[in-house]
Amino acid sequence: MDITAIYPGSFDPATLGHLDIIERASKLFARVVVAISESSNTKRFAFPEEKRLEMLEKIVKPFPNVSVTTFGGLLTSFARSRGSAVLVRGLRAISDFEYEFQMASMNRYLAQEIETVFMMTSPKYHYLSSSIVKEIARLQGDISGLVPPELFEDVRACFPGP
Repeated sequence: MDITAIYPGSFDPATLGHLDIIERASKLFARVVVAISESSNTKRFAFPEEKRLEMLEKIVKPFPNVSVTTFGGLLTSFARSRGSAVLVRGLRAISDFEYEFQMASMNRYLAQEIETVFMMTSPKYHYLSSSIVKEIARLQGDISGLVPPELFEDVRACFPGP
């Protein structure tokens, strides 16, 4: 099947866990669009939209069927505009499931033709989140095993220290 999947998120910053999902989704779908949310009512971003786009473009280079873009508004509207009937969401732990289940149910209500596919992150990344990466970077901790090597300097530069 020739399926385009949308992998949405804030990616503030992208982590090795995000890269794990991107790589695995690229093997399952003809095309994967990594879709960066432009804004959020609940999150304050450390990296501007343009920087998140630039960083993700660096790490998806090895995957010819993966592209990166930004979107605003409803995810289901964006998916329809791209001809996608699949949303990919990563799950780290049970704590993610409740929120993701609620979002998937609402997306299903808004667009019955769009399915949500949940992918469990690899066990070595169960603990990893963008929030944790930002906190460790802010406190000058070692983030080298948390973000793709191509992003290490970008993340470090955002949190220069005292």
